[in-house]
Amino acid sequence: MHRIVIFIVILVLLPTFGFTEEKEKRSEDQSAFKQDIVGLWLMGQSLCEGAESLPIVTSSDSGWGNYQFKRGVRTWLHGNHANQPEDRPEEQFTFVPLTAATYGGLGETIANGLADHLKARLNGTDQSKENAENGAPHFLTTYAGQGGRLIDELSSVDQSNDSRTPANRQHGGHYYQTSLDDARRARAQADSMGKSFSIAALVWMQGEANGGPTGGINPSRWGQELKRPLGQEWYRDRLIHFRKEWSQDLQAITGQTGDIPMFTYQTLGPAGDAQLMAADTDPNITMVGPHYSIPSGVNSRYAGRYGDPIHMSADGERWYGEQVAKVVHRVIQEGEKWQPLRPRKASIAPDRKSVLVDFSVPRPPLVLDELFLPREQYPLGDGFHSLYGFQIRDADKAVIPISSITVESSTVLRIELIAALEKEASFTLSYGLPYAGQIGNITSIRKGPIIADQPTTELLVEGKLDEHMKPLLDEGAFIITNMLGPDSFARVPVRHVNEEEGTTVLRYVDRERRNNLDFAVGQTITTQRPFTYGNLRDSDPEKSIYQFADPEYGTRAGQPYPLWNWCVLFNRFPISE
Repeated sequence: MHRIVIFIVILVLLPTFGFTEEKEKRSEDQSAFKQDIVGLWLMGQSLCEGAESLPIVTSSDSGWGNYQFKRGVRTWLHGNHANQPEDRPEEQFTFVPLTAATYGGLGETIANGLADHLKARLNGTDQSKENAENGAPHFLTTYAGQGGRLIDELSSVDQSNDSRTPANRQHGGHYYQTSLDDARRARAQADSMGKSFSIAALVWMQGEANGGPTGGINPSRWGQELKRPLGQEWYRDRLIHFRKEWSQDLQAITGQTGDIPMFTYQTLGPAGDAQLMAADTDPNITMVGPHYSIPSGVNSRYAGRYGDPIHMSADGERWYGEQVAKVVHRVIQEGEKWQPLRPRKASIAPDRKSVLVDFSVPRPPLVLDELFLPREQYPLGDGFHSLYGFQIRDADKAVIPISSITVESSTVLRIELIAALEKEASFTLSYGLPYAGQIGNITSIRKGPIIADQPTTELLVEGKLDEHMKPLLDEGAFIITNMLGPDSFARVPVRHVNEEEGTTVLRYVDRERRNNLDFAVGQTITTQRPFTYGNLRDSDPEKSIYQFADPEYGTRAGQPYPLWNWCVLFNRFPISE
């Protein structure tokens, strides 16, 4: 019997633009890691603040000797000197051991995964954390943003205090100013201890809030949406400007001479590709990669409810922190010219019955993984509408059925097609869909038990769950839908699965039905993951220092976080002849 929690994030993908692997040499200052206290300055919205990442999994001193302010990792607090950061009490800025903390609906952040993994890497794999605890550097992690914020609400523009911003979205602003004041407080505290201080890296986790309703970018809460590609170009330029200004202002405080590099995740929505564009343009911005492989916040529990699917679980936050740390170390300490796993070229094979896709692969060989994540697939005739996350369309956006996908070489995939592609036609490749496969037809529907005063329903589906569904259950969250038109479209989170005499039983809470629409006997059930995803990853051997810790969902508690690099999400990548 499995307890499962679910929802889905629908992701609007935009074009992935070309890139140059040989980026201009960045001006990183490797001496930043040689200071006594080294800052890791975070900025972003809900995923960066640990929204609904509860219950926390790093509740006590981890023993790696890293710091936070006594005020906490989250230094901007609504109603607590939000618009006057310089007036925050001095005693709140002493250094204390880095841990996660619960603050209302906020929980675990990436801080411990990020700082502790970096400390472990700098001390060498043969060093225990007991030996590292008292040794420099001590990483100080701080975050001064807020969930739901636009890029120019977080920047020095401070749109939150613009009179055109709705009053219920103002909250005092001054996020950028708070981040700078944090640096002043850190330097003053380090000076009082007779310790040196610098900031090694900026971490960016924002972008969803700028997504427009038609797939473009909203620069503000009152202006017009910028259609693509203009919207993406605008966000690219704003992110580059933010990085430069933030670095310069922090350098003026710390006395550093070199640019402070920024590391960004790939956000959901139209800003995700703009972040890639920024990383391709600014040698001091690095794209770490997507986060779709981690467990969603639908697995979180607090205040008698579950988290939103767009957020991360507590394990997800700490896991992604380790992923960021891995890339920060490779770029700053080892000088690697990092590129995430992403396509370089897609071309039609001579027989026109397949497409070859060449990738930039951080740590070859490529792997089509269907053991850790369920195989992404949706049927279309004798083939697939999408497979392993990949989909091909023609110029009229008609889907080209896929028959299979195989790893051709350490950096190349071959996508086999049901029929040969027409000549004198254009085609594009996309990656990232939510479908985890169909599991059968509903044979009967019955009332389930009352749970926490809530009525439930049980769907009986013919046959046992296919073995390829095991990773979905291991992860701990999935959704079911009947994939019908809007008037009959049923979708609901499933929180309990078991088998009865060869039949699969799916139980859901009635109040969670989308638009209160019911399923019906005879309908086919399609499963989905909370995040849009694909199955392509590399073979990165780096080991995590943490393991899955929350045993209340899935089956992975006690297993180490895998630090593979998963392919970035992309759309409309051109396929050449």
